[in-house]
Amino acid sequence: MLVRGPTLAETMSDYLVRELEATANVTVRYNTEAVDGHGDGRLSSLTLKDRTSGTTETVPATALFILVGAEPHTDWLPGTIRRDRWGFVVTGDDLLADGQPPAGWPLDRPPLLLETSLPGVFAAGDVRHGSTKRVAGAVGDGSVAIRLVHEHLT
Repeated sequence: MLVRGPTLAETMSDYLVRELEATANVTVRYNTEAVDGHGDGRLSSLTLKDRTSGTTETVPATALFILVGAEPHTDWLPGTIRRDRWGFVVTGDDLLADGQPPAGWPLDRPPLLLETSLPGVFAAGDVRHGSTKRVAGAVGDGSVAIRLVHEHLT
């Protein structure tokens, strides 16, 4: 788990911080951010930057979940991924206009439920336009996104 700041205590409930600290298979890396993703057709690694020292490191990764909070912080996404006026990622049926996919949509099918305006790229959780902004909703989106990725690949 990457935390851009020096602590979770300022932005997360104490009981959640304690749960994370007590979970053996979770490592929390403070003052760290993902600055790049790599892969050929799918994610295979991330470049992480230590915000204190400025050093970078590339680590294996096959998935990335981003918890962005009340502000989506999606400015880093390419312009081909549509966002609403607040920066939340538009997905699925919300991309349709009069039942038609967005201009330039290259596939014979409409966007899948959590699919962005870039085919094969999915958004789940709080970053998504119209999401419930709750942990349970984000978890549910994540599990649905995995099924949709499989559907897209077939």
